[in-house]
Amino acid sequence: MPPPIARSCRPTEVATSAALVFEGVSKTFSARDRSVTALQSLDIRIQTGKVTGLIGPDGAGKTTLMRLAAGLLLPDAGRIHVLGIDVVRQPLEVQSSVGYMPQRFGLYEDLSVQENLDFYADLQGLGSAERAASYQELMHMTGLAPFTRRLAGRLSGGMKQKLGLACTLVRPPRLLLLDEPTVGVDPVSRRELWSIVYRQVKEQGMSVLLSTAYLDEAQRCDEVILIHEGQRLGQGTPQHFSEPMRGRTFRVTAPGFTKRALQARLSAVPGIVDAIIEGEHVRIVTEDPGLPDLSLVTTGQDAVHTEPAEPIFEDAFIAALKGGRAVESARQLSLLPQVMPAGPEQEAVIEVRDLERRFGDFYAVKNVSFSVQRGEIFGLLGANGAGKSTTFRMLCGLLPVSAGKVHVAGYDLRRAAARARGRLGYMAQRFSLYGDLSVLQNLRFFASAYGLGRARSRARIAWALEAFELNDYSGDSSRDLPLGFKQRLAMAAALMHQPDILFLDEPTSGVDPLARREFWQRINALAESGVTVLVTTHFMDEANYCDRLVIMAEGEVLASGTPAEMKARFRSNDLPDPTMEDAFIGLIEAHEQDRGDVV
Repeated sequence: MPPPIARSCRPTEVATSAALVFEGVSKTFSARDRSVTALQSLDIRIQTGKVTGLIGPDGAGKTTLMRLAAGLLLPDAGRIHVLGIDVVRQPLEVQSSVGYMPQRFGLYEDLSVQENLDFYADLQGLGSAERAASYQELMHMTGLAPFTRRLAGRLSGGMKQKLGLACTLVRPPRLLLLDEPTVGVDPVSRRELWSIVYRQVKEQGMSVLLSTAYLDEAQRCDEVILIHEGQRLGQGTPQHFSEPMRGRTFRVTAPGFTKRALQARLSAVPGIVDAIIEGEHVRIVTEDPGLPDLSLVTTGQDAVHTEPAEPIFEDAFIAALKGGRAVESARQLSLLPQVMPAGPEQEAVIEVRDLERRFGDFYAVKNVSFSVQRGEIFGLLGANGAGKSTTFRMLCGLLPVSAGKVHVAGYDLRRAAARARGRLGYMAQRFSLYGDLSVLQNLRFFASAYGLGRARSRARIAWALEAFELNDYSGDSSRDLPLGFKQRLAMAAALMHQPDILFLDEPTSGVDPLARREFWQRINALAESGVTVLVTTHFMDEANYCDRLVIMAEGEVLASGTPAEMKARFRSNDLPDPTMEDAFIGLIEAHEQDRGDVV
């Protein structure tokens, strides 16, 4: 049963002034022979001077809602008022009154930071006298003051997002619409972006509507709107969603099992809606208050230890939306395990020693060393611009090594990169399949590219369509797939030739929490079968899935070890149970402090 939904906040129930009101709003899109209802009779109200989070899975209608609120789309039915302006009658006035930062903000990468600011100031009609004070404040607030001459295309992901926000705030709007502004941004930059947002609310009295794929960010919002399939499921404070989950959330440990094995067993227990690795425990959410029968989880003398966990917004989100998908996912996971790769289980299949990559005089990667064992999930973490993707591309043989030794799957990448690539699967940071080809055509192409024979190609394509639940989409253009299904297709393509090693470069960026859970269930199943996985991620909770990891900054390794070892470095009386995000931010801040001391 889904949790009780927080008391809805219908427009007629709220007497206070509103920054944004939707009354009975519907919007349908037609594509080819199909029509898709993005929003259906939606009622919402955004309070003035508050940060409201817009939360929902992929395809819920969040971006459509944002574009309607910005006056870029008109509804098929219903009424929308923005700052008291009727969107249907006066869309241009709405567009000039709100600030809107879409998922892919339109920075001009061949222009400098300053030139981008000037361009958006021109669009806003900002006079020269007003610009100086605005620019100075924005550059100080975003930390971009030293980089005004740098081309936008040469900024890190986090810096680009901060520049996009600065351009949106050149003339501070009364209503700010942010469509997933922190996607692909490291934890330090995410924290800085949130600081900027709340500063605008406090100092400018700004109202903010912000959609996000990070459910921990919902906890920071004054109010949350949960939507699914174009309809509102609830609206209220984060606590109004999480409080009904009390008595249904627990932490579980079993000393005789790895966290991955315990999570897999708990996921199959009737009455458990969700099981996710959280630190050194597995966090579970149950259908009803109390614990279900866990006697089947372990055998023999192995003990299961449980303790109540404080409910959070994410628990309510998953319980409300997951439904029967757990059973279906478990069925699909049975198709995933591959043949155990040959070789000793403790063999190091990736060896990196003193790795360097130079671009002219600039070191993107410097003196990086680590090793990865067979069947291990190894994490490569770092702030935007730390050198993670450059390291990845070298390990995959896609970028030449400037100096150092790299052995992958027994091959020296500086001498036999092509042979090594035949043992690897690679899933790029951005969707990199062929958008004009259908799902089936993409799978056929990759089967051919990996040199699979006709019979094996047919078998692997059939496997991919079934294991990743792509049969219903086989004839669809890959460009038109929902983001979660694009991710499935990309992963299926990377596994077509049954590689020994799988490289995943920020594979869950922008994907909703349900899709992320399904993704990691698949990765855990592959690792249990002996496939080695190297992954980069900005989701610090995903670092808990790694057996070991390294954290990088400015092309160098700051720390390496298990997640538990990383967190233990920052345990104190004030922080008795540090998270991976605490450890990550602590390491980055210590590095910046050391660098400042040296300077």
